[in-house]
Amino acid sequence: MVTTTLEKTERAFEFIRLNERDAKPRKRGVTEIRGPYYSVLGKEYLSDIIETMGQYVDSLKFAGGAFVLMPRKTIQEIIDLCHEHHILVSTGGFIEHVLSQGKEAVHQYIEECQRLGFDIIEISAGFITIPTDDWLRLIELVQKRGLKAKPEVGIQFGAGGGTVQQELVTEGIQDPEWAINQARKFINAGAYMIMIESEGITENIQPWRSDIPAKFVNALGLEKIMFEASDPEVFGWYIKNYGPEVNLFVDHSQIVQLESLRSGIWGTKSLWGRVVTFKD
Repeated sequence: MVTTTLEKTERAFEFIRLNERDAKPRKRGVTEIRGPYYSVLGKEYLSDIIETMGQYVDSLKFAGGAFVLMPRKTIQEIIDLCHEHHILVSTGGFIEHVLSQGKEAVHQYIEECQRLGFDIIEISAGFITIPTDDWLRLIELVQKRGLKAKPEVGIQFGAGGGTVQQELVTEGIQDPEWAINQARKFINAGAYMIMIESEGITENIQPWRSDIPAKFVNALGLEKIMFEASDPEVFGWYIKNYGPEVNLFVDHSQIVQLESLRSGIWGTKSLWGRVVTFKD
């Protein structure tokens, strides 16, 4: 997509220095926000978000298959509004529900996503188990339709949908090396980016498994992975440890707080004045 740069956007208080941000389409410091799920988000509400913070939003992700419940016209309006402001639109991981309905439903789902103008199809398997080779076939199928495939990997079976902690504890966590090896295969197959599920890492677990993000970063680098971080304490931790150019998925209500941290203008005691960039 062609986009304007942040430098062309007139900002109030321009004498206040901010950390420099890459222009869209960004490959680093990507912010994806959650669309309608925990709260309703329609065109007008989204317009307010974009009017104030749109230059910092790279993609919008529908969650929980919310689009299945919405009028087609409304979905189209949301997607068109995002595209006007150079924001990609993701399906979220709903395909794992579609997979349970058979091959034909999967083909119809991808075709409908293409017709509506979705840019990204997230391919997750938090509640189901599918062979890695089948996952690779799905990536190929999505890409043949001209869409970006974004597999979601994690270490916790049953992740997503608000599963209670005790159920997840009963399931146990998987070997992170297995998830890393899967992610590497998906990247080699051309996947746009890998979403890292938060359950078992920073969500529904105490203490956090802070060693696991490091394993992903060391193996795959920052540019091709995005961490789910829908909690201020969590996205603050990622920025503190991996810098303002880490790719993060947050709720739409958190975009201002997140960008304040990325830009270095605000923060908690441990982050105040410590998030900086250097562009030569």
